[in-house]
Amino acid sequence: MNHALILPILVPAVVGALLVIVARHDRVLARVFSLVSMLAMLVIALGLFVSASDGSVRIYALGAWPAPFGIVLALDRLSALMLLLAAVLGLGVLLYAINGWDQRGKHFHPLYQFQLMGINGAFLTGDFFNLFVFFEILLIVSYGLMVHGGGGLRVKAGVQYVVTNLIGSSVFLIAVGLIYSVTGTLNMADLAVKVPQVPAADQALLQTGAVLLLLVFAVKAALVPLHFWLPGTYANAPGPVAALFAIMTKVGAYSIIRLYVLAFGAGAGEAAWLAAPWLLPAALVTLVLGMTGVLAARSLGQMASFAVIGSMGLLLATVAVFTAQATSAALYYLIHSTLAAGALFLIADLVVERRGPLRDRLVPAPRIAQGGLIATLFFIAAIAATGMPPLSGFLGKLLVLDAVRASAHAGWLWALILSTSLIAIVGFSRGGSIVFWKSHALPVAPAPAHRGGALPFVAVGGLLGCLTLLTVCAGPVHAWLELTAAQLYAPAGYIEAVLGTAGTVR
Repeated sequence: MNHALILPILVPAVVGALLVIVARHDRVLARVFSLVSMLAMLVIALGLFVSASDGSVRIYALGAWPAPFGIVLALDRLSALMLLLAAVLGLGVLLYAINGWDQRGKHFHPLYQFQLMGINGAFLTGDFFNLFVFFEILLIVSYGLMVHGGGGLRVKAGVQYVVTNLIGSSVFLIAVGLIYSVTGTLNMADLAVKVPQVPAADQALLQTGAVLLLLVFAVKAALVPLHFWLPGTYANAPGPVAALFAIMTKVGAYSIIRLYVLAFGAGAGEAAWLAAPWLLPAALVTLVLGMTGVLAARSLGQMASFAVIGSMGLLLATVAVFTAQATSAALYYLIHSTLAAGALFLIADLVVERRGPLRDRLVPAPRIAQGGLIATLFFIAAIAATGMPPLSGFLGKLLVLDAVRASAHAGWLWALILSTSLIAIVGFSRGGSIVFWKSHALPVAPAPAHRGGALPFVAVGGLLGCLTLLTVCAGPVHAWLELTAAQLYAPAGYIEAVLGTAGTVR
């Protein structure tokens, strides 16, 4: 049994509990605990990433109960990638927060640890009931993080966020109930075996459950028309929290990729590729709406929020082609968009701290402290987010455009990707010129008090450095992702690893 698989869940769970018990009132101790935990999670994620690179699927059966009866954690290339991405983003955000931002509330560090526990659990779990459990952990903890530091707008946006996701949780339970009623299992690998065996008389129940699950994952991924909660939630959330939330929408995307390739893929009989007709049009509309929102945004936080929506549209439109080549391109873009969104939210928070009551609104204001450095960071992040050369966003979009050429919807995909990229360029250019260039022409005014120190710039620079590394290493990274996609579209190894001799591998 691969005991290391439980560590990404166990470490933040234990450290979060210790923070509540022994370090709640000691800020320095809380920071030490949290930072050591985050570094440990990064090392563990790197180890699991290297371990999964040999193409094998590793299993951890809690309580030694065999699948499909017990709780199973499964590590393949995709889950290892997501764990590593969450650890890199989590470390960057934590470095930003411990510069003084975490002083706004004494519960930030335990909430942060529990949030990462939920994220890691969602990427590792091998059954849908425990995916529901980790979704609920994410919901509860993310609400606490969102209202961290107080404020009426945050509470209002938080209530909308919670209500929307509670409805999604209810639909989740209904969906898994329908699927369980006709298959008798919620284990993902076992579901891949049982779905082709469902008789025609039960197909309506099965496919209804699968579509409802797609609806739930679409809420998490902020797909139109279920995106409405994200702009207000992310724009009003504290900057570091919004930056961490950049990985939250990817939990929805991960769930879609995992379920609708593994269990409802080519071998699913009448339910094969069930998600494609629903996912593609919703994703394309999401792409258009998100990038149009970037152009219409009234603050840097709103721009970053709508950029997240647009990037999810592009990501899931590519996934909806459901080929190995398209999925590998989508995964490259997933890495890029997560890091770029995290950097944008942190940069917006740097501006908020220095502009007083004007915060990050797109209006001219007197020059801010360290404005030149912040403007440079914004310029780099904007290049990445809009997909301009030479950074990874440009390479990601090239990979996507190449991957979808053989699709029946290639014309729509190419036209919308290129046109929305232009819209995003105009939107970010407008926002940057108002906040940094036009403000530079105004006289210097007394700057409001803000936290000094180099850590916030180290955090933002680190995320942008990761984007640069992703660009420089695009060849080997994409080659690794092609193997990841190939593993996803040949699920026999995953099924055999989870079920062993109990399952019939297709």
